[in-house]
Amino acid sequence: MTPPAHHDEFLALVEDHKKILHKVANSYCGNPADRPDLIQEIVLQLWRSFHRFDDSYRFSTWMYRVALNVAISSYRRERLRTSNTVVVEESALEVAAAERATVGDRDDVRLLYDLIHRLDEMNRALVLLYLEGYSHAGISEILGISESNSATKLSRIKQELRRMFDRSGVSNKQGAAR
Repeated sequence: MTPPAHHDEFLALVEDHKKILHKVANSYCGNPADRPDLIQEIVLQLWRSFHRFDDSYRFSTWMYRVALNVAISSYRRERLRTSNTVVVEESALEVAAAERATVGDRDDVRLLYDLIHRLDEMNRALVLLYLEGYSHAGISEILGISESNSATKLSRIKQELRRMFDRSGVSNKQGAAR
């Protein structure tokens, strides 16, 4: 059985870093109703792995690593499960959302997050950590890639996001309307 102090320490650390859970869930769950389930799955995996946590590292770094691994695995399972299923209502909502974006109802930040959501799992993780302010060294530690690979990938992702943003035409239409 786990000592109460170990349990209390875990709960305090998770509480102190709960924003990480929400950021990862928001980045990997298109459906807001699925986010609490993903957060629960991440916390469960954090708890199962807590005895292996090496406190010579920052807890947030370890938490990101675990959370991203769980989220990516969950995302892949869900993508495989629904790859041949298209719900008409969701398609209609996506079309409506795209129409709102083109007429300027969404702000640029929301569009950016929509575009980030279209990236593959690894690129989404890189952007999420970059937006959190992690250095290339921190990103490489969390994702298990080299610092130069982190820098190169982020540069390419930024270029792709710029192209996607420009193709959306939102900034041009909003700028013309202002």
